[in-house]
Amino acid sequence: MDRLSTTVRPYAWGSTTAIPALLGVAPTGEPQAEIWMGAHPGAPSRLTRGNGPERTLDEVIEADPARELGSSSLARFGPRLPFLLKVLAAGAPLSLQVHPDLEQARAGYAEEERRGIPVDAPHRTYKDANHKPELICALTPFEGLCGFRRPTEAADALAELDVDSLKPYVDLLRAHPEEAALREVLTAILTADPADMAATVGEAAAAAERLGGAHAPYARIAHHYPGDPGVLAAMLLNHVVLQPGEALYLGAGVPHAYLDGLGVEIMANSDNVLRCGLTPKHIDVPELLRIVRFEATDPAVLRPEASPTGEELYEVPIDEFRLSRHTLAAGGSDVELTSPSPQILLCTAGAPRAGDLDLAPGVSVFVPAGESVRVSGPGTVFRAGVTV
Repeated sequence: MDRLSTTVRPYAWGSTTAIPALLGVAPTGEPQAEIWMGAHPGAPSRLTRGNGPERTLDEVIEADPARELGSSSLARFGPRLPFLLKVLAAGAPLSLQVHPDLEQARAGYAEEERRGIPVDAPHRTYKDANHKPELICALTPFEGLCGFRRPTEAADALAELDVDSLKPYVDLLRAHPEEAALREVLTAILTADPADMAATVGEAAAAAERLGGAHAPYARIAHHYPGDPGVLAAMLLNHVVLQPGEALYLGAGVPHAYLDGLGVEIMANSDNVLRCGLTPKHIDVPELLRIVRFEATDPAVLRPEASPTGEELYEVPIDEFRLSRHTLAAGGSDVELTSPSPQILLCTAGAPRAGDLDLAPGVSVFVPAGESVRVSGPGTVFRAGVTV
């Protein structure tokens, strides 16, 4: 077991206070968006074993993948940690986005490689050949957008704003079958004249602020991204507020955005994101429209399933990651955590102990495959691993 040194990512949308509050340190005044725990090459965690030098986790895995990952994970996902664990602190809306499925990612990556587009080019869409399913679990009340509303519900919401330039979208949403209605309206929003769209967004935002209630979240989004077509795209989506301990799973093709709050996020190790708006970054509209699943969904809020051992598991339909939680009382039973695949343990509350290490909120450790760690309370520990 190795204590991880981690990197805080200072993205502009990050909260200035949430991560410092978790870590028990004074805010710097700058946004602190994410703590990364894993072997992603963008900001790999670091560790020191014995008297050796500090190394990055990806270097440690590369040196002995069979020992660190275990034979099952190595055979299934290759010589890399297949997941990335994060603490995510949103103080402003993230980009509205979707992720490809595995087949789409492989094909898109191969095509951009064939065309010779550099991986770091701003107009590059597929950074790798992997899909990017993800799970966000709230540590505080956590606000987001997830999946399309039913077209009739979206039409009613837009009609209530009483903006003339929105009426064609209202008519489309009411006149066509679900898939066609959602596709046509999102296409129209993303391909409209920018000046006309900016004016429409401005009127819609003013109306949303005036009406408040269910419209208020979209007014707040417009405050951060004035004139952005993504504001209207967001109005097509379900607004969700998670309570601490609740989670959302985001599969391929589901449009979503995180708006505000602190959470634990786990994802497959990929950078493939197709953006719909709420961002100054490149938006590949044709590819986006090919990837989006135009179907209305009720956001499935996940609550963990408790086992007799006290482990609370968030069930997801993929194998690259599994996330569970242990809430341990002072003087209560210890838990022995063993897995044939690698694990990362993250403390989010209290002062539990893992092996001979004292943990604290924001502290994480890497456990190589097959190793066993005894954890005792008091505190809350999230356990990230692989399903193999």
